[in-house]
Amino acid sequence: MTPNELSAALRAALAAAIADGTLALDLEALPEQILVERPRQREHGDWATNVALQLAKKAGTSPRALAEDLASRLGSTPGVKSVDVAGPGFLNITLDAATAGELARTILTQGPAYGRGDAEAGHKVNLEFVSANPTGPIHIGGVRWAAVGDSLARILQAAGAEVTREYYFNDHGAQIDRFARSLLARAKGQEAPEDGYGGQYIQDIADAVLAEVAAAGGPDPLTLPDDEAQEVFRSIGVAQMFTEIKAALHGFGVDFDVYFHEDSLHESGAVDRAVARLREGGHVFEKDGATWLRTTDFGDDKDRVIIKSDGEAAYIAGDIAYYLDKRERGATDVILMLGADHHGYVARLMAVCAAFGDVPGENLQILIGQMVNLLKDGKPLRMSKRAGTVVTLEDLVEAVGVDAARYSLVRSSTDSSLDIDLDLLSRATNENPVFYVQYAHARTANVARNAADHGVSRTAPDGSDAFDPSLLVADTESGLLGSLTEFPRVIAQAAELREPHRVARYLEALAGDYHKWYAECRVTPIGDEEVSDVHRTRLWLNDATRQVLANGLDLLGVSAPERM
Repeated sequence: MTPNELSAALRAALAAAIADGTLALDLEALPEQILVERPRQREHGDWATNVALQLAKKAGTSPRALAEDLASRLGSTPGVKSVDVAGPGFLNITLDAATAGELARTILTQGPAYGRGDAEAGHKVNLEFVSANPTGPIHIGGVRWAAVGDSLARILQAAGAEVTREYYFNDHGAQIDRFARSLLARAKGQEAPEDGYGGQYIQDIADAVLAEVAAAGGPDPLTLPDDEAQEVFRSIGVAQMFTEIKAALHGFGVDFDVYFHEDSLHESGAVDRAVARLREGGHVFEKDGATWLRTTDFGDDKDRVIIKSDGEAAYIAGDIAYYLDKRERGATDVILMLGADHHGYVARLMAVCAAFGDVPGENLQILIGQMVNLLKDGKPLRMSKRAGTVVTLEDLVEAVGVDAARYSLVRSSTDSSLDIDLDLLSRATNENPVFYVQYAHARTANVARNAADHGVSRTAPDGSDAFDPSLLVADTESGLLGSLTEFPRVIAQAAELREPHRVARYLEALAGDYHKWYAECRVTPIGDEEVSDVHRTRLWLNDATRQVLANGLDLLGVSAPERM
């Protein structure tokens, strides 16, 4: 029995109490779904609910009296072994072994689809993340968003949403000018300008530009006037840098559906159209020769200039046009992932959302990620061999590999800063969280191989499936089944809250429950013991765990190894 099925049974019991006059409520007063949760202490049962405490006051009765009535009604539900009333009115529910164990069959029948649902169905999500300036390699803060953003996209899709992964290509503005000047300077053998970019990668890109021009038979940029040479380094250098960024992300398991060029907003007239739309709504005014957006009407601390007095578009003008463009492309949920240094942008962007008549927090959602610190030998690692100033994606992957890098960046809430111990992630021990989870999956595969060697399969000699869930009576079996049951709800909650770390933490708990079960319950016979349906049924449970671990790791973009 799944949590949803148990919730439905509880609601049916409440509806029956209303129908026979025991409960003085209208059906409309009942929640659509009754919340059931795993009790903190296993001996309290498989599931618990406080619905009696929630509804008793409205019904003019005591929580305990309502709980006792529900217990008597629910006790006759097929698959429910017992229902106990605890404290002021909590219900602790225990399922019979056969009902609980049927989950293993469900998981193996559904396979990779187990855990997926429709909680986010109907949502068309435009998820923008990373969006690093094409002026250098992706630094460690951007790497965190690469891991979290891609995992969130996978989780939202598993919950039924239609997701577009989008990368905002900042190819417009002063930072691109500084990048081009830096390339030109290094090509000439000079130091980068004071406000330019340093690091070995600048020399590498400058050399690549010269090589590409030479291969194409073009004039040597160093023989051109500086303004013309700078344009060559701008166009080719930015393309070279962006190719490197995309290749690094692809190697990290992250690809995008849309690469949106900032420059296109200005060239296509999208900025002018967005400003005109806001002007029609009465949210734009003129002052001091500039055009302003009245964002204070929507909670911002001050109004914002969108077109400067010299006629140039302010930075926020691009953001305005870009948001409108996403909505016009059909996105119902525009999600932006920004670094901690962008916290001040939240109020003004939410004001833009409201000015277009949308709902801040719904049509526009902004996630702020905190800093990442890498530790090596117990000390902060701050410098990259290639970038010179920051640690990059390539540095992290070189140190610990893609799986450990992705998992370590996803397993903590983005609301908190993150310290990553590179030495810990390099160890093949249970202290390393990604190893702990991956090892659990590898162990399930090893158990299946050993079972085959001992003549244990999921089918009996007569060809039947030999699955008897009533045999799964050990406490560790009940605990493991309970954890497996939670997976669909964990996905739905992670999607709703936009918190991929919930999946990682769930996998660690599931791995722990599996390791406990493995230590107590054998799948293979000992000595001359004959293979029985207990062994076969336990193999079903082992393989079901293997499937859920693989499904969960896939949501995080982490591999599920068969051997370790």
